[in-house]
This record gives sequence, C-alpha cells and structure tokens, in this order.
Amino acid sequence: MNVPDLPQGPASALARFLRDTRGFAHKRDIDGVLPLLAAGAPSAVLVGDDCAAIPDGDGWLLFAIEGFLNEFVEREPWFAGYCGVMVNVSDIYAMGGRPTAVVDALWSRGGAAAAPVLEGLAEASRVYGVPIVGGHSNRRNDREQLSVAIVGRANKLLTSFDARPGDHLVAAIDLRGRFQEPYAYWNASTGAPPERLRADLEILPGLAEDGLCAAAKDISMAGAVGTALMLLECSGVGAEVEPALVPRPDGVALERWLAAFPSYGFLLAVPDAHLQAVRQRFAARGIACAAFGRVMPGTRVTLRHDGESAPLWDFAEERFIGCAAPGA
Repeated sequence: MNVPDLPQGPASALARFLRDTRGFAHKRDIDGVLPLLAAGAPSAVLVGDDCAAIPDGDGWLLFAIEGFLNEFVEREPWFAGYCGVMVNVSDIYAMGGRPTAVVDALWSRGGAAAAPVLEGLAEASRVYGVPIVGGHSNRRNDREQLSVAIVGRANKLLTSFDARPGDHLVAAIDLRGRFQEPYAYWNASTGAPPERLRADLEILPGLAEDGLCAAAKDISMAGAVGTALMLLECSGVGAEVEPALVPRPDGVALERWLAAFPSYGFLLAVPDAHLQAVRQRFAARGIACAAFGRVMPGTRVTLRHDGESAPLWDFAEERFIGCAAPGA
C-alpha cells in the first residue's frame, strides 16, 4: 500500500507497526489464494468468512478448517493438538453456530512421536464437548504436521459481510489468561473450567438469534485491528479505529497485545441500539468488552492514537484479503 510520508507521530507509528506485523502478512497471503478458488463456489455461499456457510433447511451448515505451522507443532505438540479443536470451535461460534464434530489429519514420524498431539486433540474435544469422529493419519512422515476440520450448524448467521456504516466495532476478549510464551497466543482456555468455556461461547449464537448483532469474526493471528480490516473489506465499508480502547490485560504493552491471538476473542459490528445489551451479555460472563471504532462509508480505515489520526488502509488502493462485499 502506498502510504504518504507522514510525521512519526504516535498514530502513524502505530499504523506502520501494525502493517509490518507477521499476522497482517499471513492474512494478506489469502489474497493470492482466494480469487483462484472463489469462482467455483455456489452463489449462495459467501467465500471469505470464518466458515463456509451453506443454506440447510431452516438454518445453515457450517464448515471450517485450520492448519498449523510446522514450527508450532514441533515446539508445542500438545498445545497444537489442543488448538486444533479450540480454534475451529471459535470459528463456528463466531458465525452464530454451534459445533457438531471435528476430524483431523495428522502426519507424523513413527513410534510415539504423535502422542502429545493426539492427547491435546483429545483433551480439547473433552473440554469443548465436541467429538472427534474421524480423520486421516500417516506415520511415515519426517515430522509432525496437523490440520483439523469442523462441522457445525447455525440457526441465524453472524457474518463478515454485514457490518454497516454507523455500527460500533466491538472487541470481546477473555483476559483471564496468559501468553503461551514465546508465542503471541493468549491462552485463557487450558486450565479453565470446561463448563465456563462452553457457556462463554454460547453468547455468540444468542446474539445472532436475538437479533442484537449480524456481523462478527473471531480475532485471529492478525490481532483485533487486522481482524477488523478483514471484516470491513468483506462488508465493503471503512472505519475509524482507536486500538488503545481494545480490552487489554494489565501490564501488557499495547503493541504486543495488538499482535496477539486470544483463545477467546471476538470482533463484532453492533448498532447503536444494541450496544449496551451486547456489552451486558459479555460482562455477565466476566468477558471484557469495549467499542474501539466506528464503521464508516467508503473504503478508508483511519487509526486514532494519542490524539492523532493516521491512515491505516484504503481498500480502493490495495486489497487486504481480497474479499469484497457482494456487488462491490
């Protein structure tokens, strides 16, 4: 993106930091893949969301899949297995759905090398109450490699395509965790009561079914602001964002937090009329929730920080993940 030379004030410096993060780079890679595949999707399926949502009777059938970096699987095999279920479950709930079952594909060396990955998968399956019903394995590989897929169902969708000008950008994050050092993963899941984790996730389909929200995403490795860019591009809108308002744990630097991937973190676009009700639902479960931006017409995303404004992105100049609103 061509960004004009600006004074290195706090907003422009933070904008440059975000554009240079690894999470932004990974999400921008989607732009090289999406156009090659989206043309084959049925017209009723919007490609670019957290899950594929397929009309199914009086609701929607949801599919999602996650693959994991080799380095992560090698260094954190148990946690990688656990995340295989956890992040897929989050994708289903981010779209207003409830998970039904998962399958995994695991390549590994022989012997007991795959055991920690499988144990992590099994523990997350127990914690989140989502059964592992099948998959694929190959024990003749030179390393452990993992991908996990999930299926679920929604009565009413939350999507990336329904943010509207005037909506508040809201972040809801479970701060009762810790960093999974040395990674950017904020782990508020392992060790937490399973019943609490499941009930916390139930907030999302409740918001959809009660008509309090129509647009949401789970906060991914692009962080809260990068996830907002994904939602805004899909919805064909711009925004003004103030990253310092994103709920943050005490003692964590803003830059580190904006590049973090929380185990429970959701971004929502919420109309004025429903903002208080949405906040109350998260607060009742002990989830930190705050508005940090406003959806605007157009294609520009402006960042505000320490009293200064700076351009962050303009979808008319450069795509982010390459997914535009239908008809845009």
